[in-house]
Amino acid sequence: EVQLQASGGGLVQAGGSLRLSCAASGFTFDDYAIGWFRQAPGKEREGVSCISSSDGSTYYADSVKGRFTISSDNAKNTVYLQMNSLKPEDTAVYYCAADLGCRAAPYGMDYWGKGTQVTVSS
Repeated sequence: EVQLQASGGGLVQAGGSLRLSCAASGFTFDDYAIGWFRQAPGKEREGVSCISSSDGSTYYADSVKGRFTISSDNAKNTVYLQMNSLKPEDTAVYYCAADLGCRAAPYGMDYWGKGTQVTVSS
């Protein structure tokens, strides 16, 4: 059974940091890219960042470049999203998803996990 378990969300003040984790199981982790997406109330789900487990290539949305860092621990089948200098506009439910390649948009991702709430207070 494929599982993607996102964790690490919470409430933080603007300027603070959080680290999200996405633990994957049930598929060949090294063959997949893991992406982070987010959805704020009343808005469409959007791509945040992605990493290819096979070659380590990464993608970042312009809105998070320089503030967020994605990394992968292939031995643990886990992807992390280090979020620094958080802003109120980063408030959203964050989801991780897996596909054979990185996608900037959420459409067509093979597997999805349940989200974790990130709330940034001003």
